[in-house]
Amino acid sequence: MFRIAEKTPLNPTVTKMVIEAPLVAKKAQPGQFIIVRPFEDSERIPLTIADFDRQAGTITIIFQIVGGTTMELNQLEAGQSVHDFVGPLGRASELEGLKKVAVVGGGVGCAIAYPTAKRLHELGAEVHSIVGFRSKDLVILEQEFEAVSDHMVKMSDDGTWGEKGLVTNALEALIQAGNQYDEVIAIGPLIMMKFVCKLTEKYGIKTTVSMNPIMIDGTGMCGGCRLTVGGVTKFACVDGPDFDGHQVDFDEAMHRGSTYREFETHAREASCNLLNKEVQ
Repeated sequence: MFRIAEKTPLNPTVTKMVIEAPLVAKKAQPGQFIIVRPFEDSERIPLTIADFDRQAGTITIIFQIVGGTTMELNQLEAGQSVHDFVGPLGRASELEGLKKVAVVGGGVGCAIAYPTAKRLHELGAEVHSIVGFRSKDLVILEQEFEAVSDHMVKMSDDGTWGEKGLVTNALEALIQAGNQYDEVIAIGPLIMMKFVCKLTEKYGIKTTVSMNPIMIDGTGMCGGCRLTVGGVTKFACVDGPDFDGHQVDFDEAMHRGSTYREFETHAREASCNLLNKEVQ
């Protein structure tokens, strides 16, 4: 059993948990993920490692409450334990040697972008963070990004936080202002990463994306995270989750990502009904 040391709501639909998992924390690197099972009869789900503390032996996860399993996970409080917590899994992000990087995060993907920006900052790279949300109410990790960024641009769809517009608008403005990036790292919704890659391809800038959104099992056995990269079939969980964004077939990935939408809706409804019965 893995004890929950801290639980903090970051916004109405996103929760941060700090889990005591010394063996996972000992090996964890930015870009990797864990598999968590809240209860013995729960579904196993992959969640990216948002942060880690080797000395304290803890792993931080940040999750959006969207399906049955994340609803179950959110039922647990500090002092309780999750049943399974396995990792670290996946290939760590390759960040050594980069001198100037633009890290682009969108929505809950910022939970994955933050440890990348943090590690780049620790390595001495100049970090420009472009962070976007639909509105101010959904913002997470604002102070954390500010602490590890040499320059930070805040964007929101409705203009209630930072500038109104898309992260691609902000990225293109920085490029046109003369910033020469060794690499752009984009992490967020698939559609956001697709258009970031279209932009950077125009300017010839290497771009890495994280394909966490389409992962299911996390071990390479289910095949649910198959994607095409440079015409070759890859698995996001074992070959990634980081890939060359200019080689990813995003249209195929978005189609695959919608495959389980109906199932997720039913699972969420079942969890809601179960919670209602417990309350009654």
